[in-house]
Amino acid sequence: MLSGVFSLHEPLDDTALDAVSNILGGTMLNVRGVSKSYHGVPAVRRVSIDAKPGDIIGLLGPNGSGKSTTVKMMVGLVTPSSGSIRWRGKEISDDLLAYQAVIGYVPEEPHLYGYLTAPEYLELVGGLRHLPRSVLARRISRYLDLFGLTSDRFTPLSSFSKGMRQKVLISAALLHDPELIVLDEPCSGLDVSSTLVLRSLVKTLASRGKTIVYSSHVLDIVEKLCEHVLILHHGQVVAQDSVTRLRDLARVNSLEEVFAALAVDQDVDAIGAELAGVASS
Repeated sequence: MLSGVFSLHEPLDDTALDAVSNILGGTMLNVRGVSKSYHGVPAVRRVSIDAKPGDIIGLLGPNGSGKSTTVKMMVGLVTPSSGSIRWRGKEISDDLLAYQAVIGYVPEEPHLYGYLTAPEYLELVGGLRHLPRSVLARRISRYLDLFGLTSDRFTPLSSFSKGMRQKVLISAALLHDPELIVLDEPCSGLDVSSTLVLRSLVKTLASRGKTIVYSSHVLDIVEKLCEHVLILHHGQVVAQDSVTRLRDLARVNSLEEVFAALAVDQDVDAIGAELAGVASS
């Protein structure tokens, strides 16, 4: 069975994990055996991730796989039930505000203040990040210009399209030049041109030493962007390796085929055919 190719070894205990972590040079983000349960029901079970400067880690999984919960634990919005998350070797819970100060986060579900304009919202975010006003004004102007939003600078966010709001969120995440960038479905609402810009942006940030976690359903982009991919299914890691090695091990040509073999429980062709015939029966 294909999933057996990627079966994980028996989990290491915390002492062994720490020893491995000490051997790894330059690791910035260490997620160690992280689990999360809600009312006794496990949502995520023993996820471990290592990320260095310049890494783009892809996080994949179907709906309900625990992907967004994992992301929220990484950025400190959800507390793990067990396991640890360390940044630069320090437990993030020891000083959560200091950790969140180095994060740029684009959430899957944006919640913007619709009565604000884009510059006002970015000024609010920049103020919370303690950016000097002159620096903030310059960066806001550049982001609005590069994202094609300058002509809408006086328009309230409530009138923005989903793609326009996404550009504002991406700008807000990058305003303070973060070390760790966590993107949860960042292409949501973006058109093809903006998606290509985002892909180039992520590559450039990684080349400048940023640590990036990229969570998405868009397999093609993940395959082209990410050196290392983690696939979640039913809250557990079912594959974790480089994209090239996963394709080689599965003897398939694309990440999509790897994902279909490991994380799709349905016969997608049969269901697609049945759906096509519903209205004609």
